Amino acid sequence: MRGIPVASMVIGIASSPAARRQLAQLLGGTEAFLIVSSVDQAREFLGAAETPTAETTVETMQAMTVDVAPATVPPPATPALVVDSDRRVARWLDREIELTRLEHDLLLCLMGAPGRVWTYERLHLKVWGNKHLGRGSDMHSVVRRIRRKLATLDASATIDSVRGVGFRLASA
Repeated sequence: MRGIPVASMVIGIASSPAARRQLAQLLGGTEAFLIVSSVDQAREFLGAAETPTAETTVETMQAMTVDVAPATVPPPATPALVVDSDRRVARWLDREIELTRLEHDLLLCLMGAPGRVWTYERLHLKVWGNKHLGRGSDMHSVVRRIRRKLATLDASATIDSVRGVGFRLASA
């Protein structure tokens, strides 16, 4: 753990396993994160990392502790949204709709981990193949088109925006 700079790590504190799972899901796109069950556990980790500002960091974490609602695990959605990559179509029940390359690639990313938040940076790198430069209009345009197509299919799957972070695929 000594090679991880603590200053660039997100540390989440959640007492229950369900809350820790929810935090992990929310932080899924973060480069480095640590989820612990108590402030004492965070102190222990920070002490092992030998950081000169460990006490200050733990005090800051105590002041910023946020209650996380218990995670609920939705039952598996049946029927499922299917993307046929060979034909580049999305299928819901017996209906299909064509997808552009960008729509296909973005939807495929989101479907790879339903419920997981994909950051703008990770999506831009994966779909466009370059770094996100802060302009989100290109990505929002593609998401808008996918949402419209999913509505045309009457699919229960939706793309949720996570303000300031990115997008995630959700099932109704």
